[in-house]
Amino acid sequence: MKRIAVVALNTFREAVRDRVLYNLVFFALVMMAASILAGQISIGIEQTVIVTLGLSAISVIGLLISVFIGVGLVSKEMDKRTLYALLAKPVRRWEFLLGKFGGLVLTLAVNTAAMGMGLFLALLYAKQTLERGDATVFVAVYFIWLKLALVVALALLFSCFTTPLLAILFTAGLYVVGLYVQELRDLPKGVMSPGMAAFTKWLSYLLPNFENFNVMALAAHGRQVPGAFIVQNTLYAVVYCTLVLTTAVAVFSKRNLK
Repeated sequence: MKRIAVVALNTFREAVRDRVLYNLVFFALVMMAASILAGQISIGIEQTVIVTLGLSAISVIGLLISVFIGVGLVSKEMDKRTLYALLAKPVRRWEFLLGKFGGLVLTLAVNTAAMGMGLFLALLYAKQTLERGDATVFVAVYFIWLKLALVVALALLFSCFTTPLLAILFTAGLYVVGLYVQELRDLPKGVMSPGMAAFTKWLSYLLPNFENFNVMALAAHGRQVPGAFIVQNTLYAVVYCTLVLTTAVAVFSKRNLK
């Protein structure tokens, strides 16, 4: 655990020093400021506009960080030849992967929390007073972070056996498909053969269900999220990330790094 923590901390420091992160976070804060202006123009629906635009900005910016930096966690180390020196020390490959994952997830937690606080302050500025339902904004930001952690795990998996470009395409494609898992489950069974219906149902449970993490509508209208749903999404993210990282470790441990 100590070696994993060291790798995670170094990854966090390296990501924080990356100017791209600051540019993306700054862009997200600008988007939130723009949402305040849009909310003032949209009389009567200020909260809906501010929360929707703010959460959308946090999600998009976080997704860009997760995909592009997540894919580069392994390939960047290989290109710089630093991976070989690191693995020559008493650091196992699975420790290296878990450390990289933990470091980027920590980076996303800090950035997401900062952007979420900016959104909350924007909402407070627009409304002047807060209500109990406004706490749903924090739940929505937390769900975005869980979703991004899952995206990082997938990006890390694909980067273990393919090129960075293909890893980006695979991760982005799987994310888009994961947004429509429920629609895949609701396909009419009457127009498909029994075999295709069974395959579709099996595939829908195998794919990551990113739509489960979307509570933007509830946050925009100040409605509370059930506690059981929060626990369910947390467990889902933990279990799915564990399975993806286990697969990534198995693939990376067999990869020839020469």
